[in-house]
Amino acid sequence: QVQLVESGGGLVQPGGSLRLSCAASGIIFSTAVMAWYRQAPGKQRELVAAISSGGRTNYADSGEGRFTISRDNAKNTVYLQMNSLKPEDTAVYYCNLGRLWGREGPYWGQGTQVTVSS
Repeated sequence: QVQLVESGGGLVQPGGSLRLSCAASGIIFSTAVMAWYRQAPGKQRELVAAISSGGRTNYADSGEGRFTISRDNAKNTVYLQMNSLKPEDTAVYYCNLGRLWGREGPYWGQGTQVTVSS
């Protein structure tokens, strides 16, 4: 079965950086559309960034210029490098896998908590 396992979350001070990782198994990763979503307390889940099988990327305005999504097909892993973090980036970050660009995929990781606070 498909499994997505996130790691790399934690507590960081404003202005700091984190790199999230999501390792996929049980599916052909190289042709998948991968994305990161986040959900803050009391808010709806929102797209953070997405990357196609060919490397095309899309970012939410909130992360443009600060976040970078990348993938390593040899490791079946997608990454989210987050720089210049702000308190409003605090959320649970979820990895998502699908086949269609611009659509949420059917597979989700368990989530990793990112807290930005001094």
